[in-house]
Amino acid sequence: MTARLLSGIEVAEAVIADVRKRVEGLARQGVQPGLGTILVGSDGPSASYVRKKHEACENAGILSFHLELPTTSSQQELLDAVDTFNNNNQVDGYIIQYPVPKSLDFNEALMRMSPAKDADGLHPVNLGKLVLQETGPVPCTPAGIQAILVHYGIEVAGKEVVIIGRGPTLGRPLSLLLTTKQEGANAAVTVVHSGVKDLGYFTRRADIVISAAGVPSIVMPEMIKPGAAVISGGISWEGKRLLPDVDESVAEVAGWITPRLGGVGPTTVAMLLRNTVLAAETRS
Repeated sequence: MTARLLSGIEVAEAVIADVRKRVEGLARQGVQPGLGTILVGSDGPSASYVRKKHEACENAGILSFHLELPTTSSQQELLDAVDTFNNNNQVDGYIIQYPVPKSLDFNEALMRMSPAKDADGLHPVNLGKLVLQETGPVPCTPAGIQAILVHYGIEVAGKEVVIIGRGPTLGRPLSLLLTTKQEGANAAVTVVHSGVKDLGYFTRRADIVISAAGVPSIVMPEMIKPGAAVISGGISWEGKRLLPDVDESVAEVAGWITPRLGGVGPTTVAMLLRNTVLAAETRS
């Protein structure tokens, strides 16, 4: 068996096309959405992600704002940057690029954000809206993964989904999202992590396996049920080479698989733009 590719590029293009239409509608009301980013330090992958986000903004007609702080910044300087965007009426949504240096408290900065401007959907108020199925920004990478599943017609309702990883930006909110009663969700979700002794015990029975561990090749072919859909959400780096959680040999067993490049990444950026437009529509 050779798995079919779950390209995120095609999905992202469809989302951004919708974003452009909504931006045009806002322009007729005299509103132009604005997205801000806060980057602490010059970490290569993080800086690259931020550049891609601003390029996508330009492509979609969204204003972009950027604050870059040195690695040596204090917690107060990070909080001041958050306040700057909270008080800027041109910024409808913004993010603090994660991770931040270990000397800084990301959660304190997140709590300082205005929930209405939380473009990543990670503020406790917005995670609470996700739990209650109220309208609000959905965390970007989980929303992008759900969009991939829907776009390619992969049945989720009633299926068994195993998520490897329990992090606050992906694994944990994704488990909430996929258990909600809506299209592309309503699944039986099991969350495991790299500390579980036998991951294959759980993954071999799953219809859909989503890895968000950030551990290269943590998912191998013998862990996958033939024909299952497998999505690699977690990544790590070896120099400049991106290493996915899912080993490429899994394609010999899976029915569907994300590519090493062009999988979840493009949909994450697209969902960030969608959240920004939602915030602008709410403001208008």
